[in-house]
Parts: sequence; structure tokens; C-alpha cells
Amino acid sequence: MKSNSTTSEEGMTSRQITLTAVMAAFICVLGPLSIPIPVSPVPISFTNLAVYITVCLLGWKLGALSYLIYLMIGLSGLPVFSGFSCGFGKLLGPTGGYLIGFFFMAIICGLSFEKFSGPVGQGLGLILGSAVNYIFGTVWLCYVAHLTFIQGLWAGVIPYIPGDLIKIIIAVITGPLIKKRLTAAGLFGN
Repeated sequence: MKSNSTTSEEGMTSRQITLTAVMAAFICVLGPLSIPIPVSPVPISFTNLAVYITVCLLGWKLGALSYLIYLMIGLSGLPVFSGFSCGFGKLLGPTGGYLIGFFFMAIICGLSFEKFSGPVGQGLGLILGSAVNYIFGTVWLCYVAHLTFIQGLWAGVIPYIPGDLIKIIIAVITGPLIKKRLTAAGLFGN
């Protein structure tokens, strides 16, 4: 007997659709929370932590989809980006590269949670995904702010590494625990 949560043979189940939407909302809640710092146009953001937890729970495909939904919500005018900002102006501004990079980060980090069962492999995958996001963000920041690549690293990467490592540790420890609890509650699995 088929589960009544299946929408079609090849489509997403209603459970997957719901979880994807819930996690997009989760990113919308954490995404605007940021701490501006005076030395950079790039604030300390909690978006990456929200993406790490999302892809841990949903995997790379649904996690990346959740992020895209969040991105579309912000581009449509709801203030879900860092500092409660929104719109295409944010995408075209100094931090727009990070917004694009988060999508690729979601894929890489989600794959690390799917492929590795321990915190070391997962953590390394999250570091790699974050590095890819840093590259997108730094290149765009340099272009928009007319910085050299080294200046861009100092403005948009180096000050954030310690905090991002803490967020990675939090995600690698809490993400699997949250997923285990949600699975036990019947929200994940068959």
C-alpha cells in the first residue's frame, strides 16, 4: 500500500514539500539576523548556519531547493536577507555574491551530510562549501567595491572565519541530533 503522502510516482511527496517549505521559513527567520561590523560592508550573518542545518535535515536536493525558495522570497521584496533587507538591490550590492554562493554551499554541504556519517567528514564538507561561498562572495565584493582580491578577503572572509568555524561545529553536532529526534517523532523516514 502506498503512503498517502505521495503526490506522484516521480514528484515530491507532500511530506517533502512541507519540510522544504518549513526549512525555507527557518532560513527566512535566521537569515535577517546579522551583526554589522564597522570594518566591512559584509555583516556577520546567521544565514549560513540556517543553510547548514537545513541541508543536514533535508539533504542536498531539498536543502538547496529550500535555499532557492528563501532567495526568491527575498528577491520578491520580503525582508529576509541580512539586516532585514530585500530585493534585487541586495543581490547587486556588495554581498550579492554570498547570496549566490549560498546555493552552491548548500549543495556541497548537503552532499557532505549525505556521504559522511561522522563529524570530521561532515565538518570538512561544510568547510569546503563555505570556501566556495567565500569565493563567490569575495569575487563579487571586489567587483562591486573596486577592491583587490586581497582587500576583498580582508573585508569579506578573514574576519568571519572564526565565527563560521563555530557555526560549522554547531551544525555538525546539533544537526544530526535534531534529525535523529525528528526521525523518532515520525517527521523523517518512511
